[in-house]
Amino acid sequence: MTLMRFSNQHPLFDRFFENDLFDWSNRNYSNTSTTLPSVNIKESIEDFEVEVAAPGFSKNDFKVQLNHDLLTISSEKQIENETKEGQQFSLREFSYQSFSRSFTLPNSADSEKIRAKYEDGILRIIIPKKEEAKPKPARQIAIA
Repeated sequence: MTLMRFSNQHPLFDRFFENDLFDWSNRNYSNTSTTLPSVNIKESIEDFEVEVAAPGFSKNDFKVQLNHDLLTISSEKQIENETKEGQQFSLREFSYQSFSRSFTLPNSADSEKIRAKYEDGILRIIIPKKEEAKPKPARQIAIA
């Protein structure tokens, strides 16, 4: 009997298992083994927008701080399941979620006008650009 490697028989099947769906590394987890929320950062002429995917939270669960040029987004959320009189546990799993993500703001950011809003599971932080950092339209210069 001849033994063959499975991967030699079905290369397309093997490539399916090489994608990120089956990546079990720790890159998306915090020190407390909870998933870090995914973040999108967008830039327009007017501002920067940070989107944090955090469904199931409320706006009161977040803490957004600016310390010099370091923007830190964090949350701590503990869910306790209360029991009624006469109940006892055969298994109880506590739920504790926390994360902290920090971003250094560029010099073009206007840190005095930052605003945040939580809606539909997305925390959006708008960071306006300073006026001098916004592109200026072309202008005609008179020749003397």
